[in-house]
Amino acid sequence: MLLPFLQDEFMEAGCDEAGRGCLAGPVFAAAVILPIKFKHDLLNDSKQLKESDRFFLRQVIEQEALAFGVAMVDHQEIDKINILNASIKAMHLAINKLSLRPGFIIIDGNRFKPYQDIPHQCVVKGDGKYFSIAAASILAKTYRDDFMLNIASEYPKYDWERNKGYPTIKHRNAVIEFGMTPYHRKSFRVSNPQLSLSI
Repeated sequence: MLLPFLQDEFMEAGCDEAGRGCLAGPVFAAAVILPIKFKHDLLNDSKQLKESDRFFLRQVIEQEALAFGVAMVDHQEIDKINILNASIKAMHLAINKLSLRPGFIIIDGNRFKPYQDIPHQCVVKGDGKYFSIAAASILAKTYRDDFMLNIASEYPKYDWERNKGYPTIKHRNAVIEFGMTPYHRKSFRVSNPQLSLSI
């Protein structure tokens, strides 16, 4: 059962990213501030949901959230500043887009850099614990999926319609056979598809 808030003293924003482990495309992040009494039985970590449920919940979140923001950092910047820094930057950019200033931020995972002077708390597997982080995970995931679907037809051999840039065997085989596209992260090396991804 997801919880509404980690603390109840300040207005709280949940934050999460999507696409950190991908070979191609940007990393997306979202920040969401939900009403105090928000609840939805279907809402959960985006990875636990069917695609159709994620897109349905995106509509619910965008209609009912007090504020939300979605941002991305592209593959070129990921190569320059590394994927961890790019993920945190995307989360900061998403918080920038909130129409309300949160008094507290909760972040999925265990790494974050302070955003301005707002206190924060990292929560491991937070997208399965708090509504606002779960909501952020859904927005980040669905907006990133939309982006990858929009560019998939440019490079059909890489199967982005299905893998969304993640390192499936088919995707890694395509990189080995055809090389990297302009959307690939050059700092992510691909060798044998049977080997684990080296980042």
